[in-house]
Amino acid sequence: MIRTVTRAGQPLPGGQDYDVTVIGAGVVGTAIARELARHRVRTALVEASDDIGNGTSKANTAILHTGFDAVPGSLEARLVREGQRELAAYAAETGIPVERVGALLVAWDQQQLDALPGLLAKAESNGYHAARLLDASRLAELEPHLGPGALGALEIPDESVICPWTTPLAFATQAVLAGVHLHLDCRVTAIEPGTEPGTEPDRGPGTGIHTLTTTRGPLRTRALINAAGLHADEIDRLLGHDAFTVTPRRGQLIVYDKLARDLVRHILLPVPTAAGKGVLVAPTVFGNVLLGPTAEELDDKAATESTEDGIALLREKGRRILPRLIDEEVTAVYAGLRAATGHEDYRIKEYPELRYVTVGGIRSTGLTASMAIAAHVTELLARTGLELGAPAELPPVTMPNLGEAAERPYLDAGLIAADPAYGTVVCHCERVTEGEIRDALDSVLPPRSVEGLARRTRAGNGRCQGFYCGARLRALTGRTRT
Repeated sequence: MIRTVTRAGQPLPGGQDYDVTVIGAGVVGTAIARELARHRVRTALVEASDDIGNGTSKANTAILHTGFDAVPGSLEARLVREGQRELAAYAAETGIPVERVGALLVAWDQQQLDALPGLLAKAESNGYHAARLLDASRLAELEPHLGPGALGALEIPDESVICPWTTPLAFATQAVLAGVHLHLDCRVTAIEPGTEPGTEPDRGPGTGIHTLTTTRGPLRTRALINAAGLHADEIDRLLGHDAFTVTPRRGQLIVYDKLARDLVRHILLPVPTAAGKGVLVAPTVFGNVLLGPTAEELDDKAATESTEDGIALLREKGRRILPRLIDEEVTAVYAGLRAATGHEDYRIKEYPELRYVTVGGIRSTGLTASMAIAAHVTELLARTGLELGAPAELPPVTMPNLGEAAERPYLDAGLIAADPAYGTVVCHCERVTEGEIRDALDSVLPPRSVEGLARRTRAGNGRCQGFYCGARLRALTGRTRT
């Protein structure tokens, strides 16, 4: 029997041709795989790293956007609007933590204040009609710890924060349960394209089968979806296209301790610029406070380190936004890379002669839009001639609660009475129990590292950063390796 999840050291199953292969298991790739799992097609999801959601998807600001400030009429605007509704409903159904905290676009000078009515009109053009302008006195009531000098704000009451780790994990778990084959540690290094016989341009042997060379062996597929994130342009070029170039945009962030949580009630946004949404202050579903991100154009797609200059810039910006925050304890700093392409819209395009869809330029809104992107890509795939058949129901999944808004296992007396492991705390900073760690290690997609375990349980993510529990966590994750 073919295993549905394979890793390094295990060759790809010989003689197995797929109907569709998705390259990239970030939040967009896993959402696409989940959507394809609803149809009667043999689907593979291949990922270069040893875990899902291990790239851009693990290091973002974790905001569930309304799409109020997207370019009106753009593909991104439509997919963010649709995706926000779909993901909010899916999160409620599966247990992904979400908190509707609302957002405030804060104007700090007259030019920014004058820009707010235009942003309100833009929100309404995008179909969002709940935004409203606030004067300085009302803003001070809503955010009493805001720095001096704020002149007003645009309120977006439906902006939310979400768990960025549980979301792709839920997508991938549901996809695998429905029969998708997940191949980890499987980097695509070459593609021999196979066009359909009689189509133009005649770029392949006319078999209609793509042959992928991977670090785990060859893989054959009738259709191909490129959701490789930062590397989407490289995959695109392997198919002979040069439609866009990904320029990694680094965003550094500071995570403040849970004791800072009472300082902020909303997501505090700056008036946006062409470089992005700028430096924000936001609560998280884990009870911390985020400050960031920076927006640094780089040429290195692996440059995820934090820098002294970047952290200094964030502290300078944060001191104006929320002065008391800068004196709070820092839990962690991290950096993520966004796939900027120099265009204001997603770069999603189908190539019928190749049965190929590229999904590029998915920026910070990709988490919010992921489910709508998946539905859109599946429609494009059908246009290439692949018979998908009628969609079916997926196996239900319930994800472990990592958020602070709902009751955590260590507080659930009934759960602890039934299984004392949920009353045995292993990570005291994040109050993660032995039962939660056991469940993660025994799950459909168990972690292969301490970092993977942290994304599934929060263990090691607290103020001591694993100093107390790290050795035990490493021992526990080591037992999952084969």
